[in-house]
Amino acid sequence: MRTGHTYTDHFRLETRQHELLGLDLGEGIPRRVLVLALVLYVLWDGALLLLLGLPSKATATLYLLPPGLVVAYGARPGTRVPRRLALTGWAITARYLITGHRPVICGGRRAAYRSEWIGRRGRWAPRLTLLTGSSVLGPAAERWLGPDTDTDTVPAAAGPDIRLTARPRLYGPDAVVRAHSRRAARTARKTARTQGVAA
Repeated sequence: MRTGHTYTDHFRLETRQHELLGLDLGEGIPRRVLVLALVLYVLWDGALLLLLGLPSKATATLYLLPPGLVVAYGARPGTRVPRRLALTGWAITARYLITGHRPVICGGRRAAYRSEWIGRRGRWAPRLTLLTGSSVLGPAAERWLGPDTDTDTVPAAAGPDIRLTARPRLYGPDAVVRAHSRRAARTARKTARTQGVAA
């Protein structure tokens, strides 16, 4: 049995900020994390400044804590794909739950019909009991999730057939040698013609 090793993670280099506004940061903070923190703080604090005004003693935690938690937990390596940030995984999951999965058909030869998308009920399947179990939010969640497509008797239209005309060919070394010899002969004839014209 063979064992494979992946060494690419060892070559992942990141730039670090060792000093910020005259303050020594020791071993440094990854610059990607600093940029992420800056963007989140500007967006979050800007929105709160518009809604609540300047922070007071009571609201200072609301201004500082949520972006800090998102940066602290979101800048870690993801659990499913370690080369991605956890924040990237959260964004992909949120996009899947909100907008859905649109299948790629034959490498994008045609766009998927709306009936071929995975519906809200299918996307939210692991969280259905949480959504519909509440007596207050249950009816609204049922309306928002839409009909159960698995129990529908009318199958969704799959669209017109796609005809593929690709024919795979397998070339061996003998075919490559023949092609090379034909090309060499063509080049030799062309060279002889140009030398004949020059003479």
